[in-house]
Amino acid sequence: MAAHDTRMLLLGAVALFEPINGYQIRRELMSWSVDDWANLNPGSIYNGLATLTRQGFLVRHDLEDGGREVAVYEVTDAGRAELERLVTAGLEEVGVADRKGFSAAFGLLPLVPPDQALRSLVRRRVALEELVARLATPAAPAEAPPHALRGVVMWLDLAVAELAWLRETIELMRAGGLRLDTTTWTPPADDPGWQMNADRERYRALLDR
Repeated sequence: MAAHDTRMLLLGAVALFEPINGYQIRRELMSWSVDDWANLNPGSIYNGLATLTRQGFLVRHDLEDGGREVAVYEVTDAGRAELERLVTAGLEEVGVADRKGFSAAFGLLPLVPPDQALRSLVRRRVALEELVARLATPAAPAEAPPHALRGVVMWLDLAVAELAWLRETIELMRAGGLRLDTTTWTPPADDPGWQMNADRERYRALLDR
């Protein structure tokens, strides 16, 4: 997974739940199975938070919470602008074989204004249609070995499947059948998010928010 996609996931996780401590960021991202599909491990999460703080995209607050010190993170204005740029690029840029950036960006869709999200998905649809048309025009037999041509067929099948899914997703959004407001969804009673929300409110009080 590209470094900019890792940056997008870290900024997005903080933006979704800020103020949030490092352990909660790690737990949340690991619940998304990022160690599997994004190759993002716990060590790189903490290193990434430190880097983003140095770069001015995050601000770190060292708080005393219940007799213990805790590092809490929030996104800066520069970080929000960077996150918007990264999510937009992840939604719109089409790769032949790698969809990790899109998967990360789509998971952060609630952070993007609905009209902007729809525009980006439409742009992706257009780019996918162009990709499908290009892959559907096979090279002459003398230009590539047979196994390579079979690989192109796989890329084409994956692109066609994604295009069908994307068209349906766009229509759902246009019809109001896919709402991006996360407040319409209630997690189960044992979801760690309830404790995260309680911690967030306590951190806000400590920060005089």
